[in-house]
Amino acid sequence: MQDRAALILAAGQGTRMKSELPKVLHKVGGRAMLDWSIDLARRAGCSRIIVVVSAGSQQLQQHVTNVLGDDAFVIQDPPLGTGHAVRAAEDALKDFAGNLIVLYGDCPLIPETAVSALFDELSGEADLGVLGFEAEDPGAYGRLIRNADGNLEGIVEAKEASPEQLAINLCNSGVMAGACDLVFDLLSKVTNDNAKGEYYLTDIVGLAHAAGSVCRAVTCDEDDVLGVNSRVELAAAEAIFQAKTRSAFMKAGVTLTAPETVFFSYDTEIGADVMIEPNVVFATGVHVQPKARIRAFSHLEGAQVRSGAEIGPYARLRPGADIGENARIGNFVEVKNTAVGEGAKANHLAYLGDGAIGPGANIGAGTIFCNYDGFLKYRTSIGAGAFVGSNSALVAPVSIGEGAIVGSGSVITNDVSPDALALGRGQQVEKPGWAKGFREKKKREKSSKR
Repeated sequence: MQDRAALILAAGQGTRMKSELPKVLHKVGGRAMLDWSIDLARRAGCSRIIVVVSAGSQQLQQHVTNVLGDDAFVIQDPPLGTGHAVRAAEDALKDFAGNLIVLYGDCPLIPETAVSALFDELSGEADLGVLGFEAEDPGAYGRLIRNADGNLEGIVEAKEASPEQLAINLCNSGVMAGACDLVFDLLSKVTNDNAKGEYYLTDIVGLAHAAGSVCRAVTCDEDDVLGVNSRVELAAAEAIFQAKTRSAFMKAGVTLTAPETVFFSYDTEIGADVMIEPNVVFATGVHVQPKARIRAFSHLEGAQVRSGAEIGPYARLRPGADIGENARIGNFVEVKNTAVGEGAKANHLAYLGDGAIGPGANIGAGTIFCNYDGFLKYRTSIGAGAFVGSNSALVAPVSIGEGAIVGSGSVITNDVSPDALALGRGQQVEKPGWAKGFREKKKREKSSKR
């Protein structure tokens, strides 16, 4: 197999997004759109990945550097069309001898199978490969023109198409692949003799056909090549991603009782026989093992839920939460950076941050791990089988021994020995008859003011 490189075009200004954030850094499924394309290139076996950015896009340039390393972007200045954008990377790829694919930073949903099919065409008879799609409403899309042999003769922009060509539903996605030296050789012959005065990448197909090269089209679904130029299209891409992800999970054995209300991220992992109730959000970094149950209105991020555990309803798992087998995290319980042991329970109204809870421990309603002093975070350790009574404040760093009991309403500032009872609350005082006398006194005072 020849070496593969990917060139990702991301120099568009994205003015319709009306945002200070570069367009391609807006997220779909919890991941920047550009990172979708970078990941696609990696999965397709591309050893070189270069991103074309605009001048002055420091935030985007830094993002590319962080993800791909130094020298992973080139600058297109001024912006003079897609062909001009590709040529901006000519020097960066002058020593590359393999196949090149052109992707886009604002098309996050292209499947790996489509890219593989393009490279497969190059391994056969094709010199160039173009990714197309059958459009329900072709509108302003460029049309792919094929001859009787099924080879591409050219790509015609809608504004320049004849009535017969406008009737064609096979449209251009913009994604192309070919031998790197061939692509740049053809681009050197492209002119800007058009209404916009720009250099179009699409023109290389007609030039290649005229020179006797074989150009082939492969197809994917129209939704796969949705380009995002506005917040409306960003929402459409998110909806497509969510619908496909929900379907994939259900086909893999996950139960979603109201699929349209559950939202996943690009890296969500859910095991078979997991039950997910309505209105659950999986932010990035969540792994749920088989046979767990995620109840309604829960939010999970950066968390692990092990087999048989039950989360929610109305629970929040934050990064570092690790919920053990058959453990229970109930309504209005928040867990952050805390491992909860097998069979442990925190069923109501608790904050469990920066700690460890042993197997079989019980955390009462209203319990708080007081983990922050305004400057630093500290850890709380709860031993196996310990019982923490309701409305308790555990002031970290503190350790509750195995089998210990913390009385309800306690403020615990010192370690508790195994199997001990710890009480940290004021002594109850009772004054017989005081309440009755108080009410009678207040009634007299109220009457005197009338």
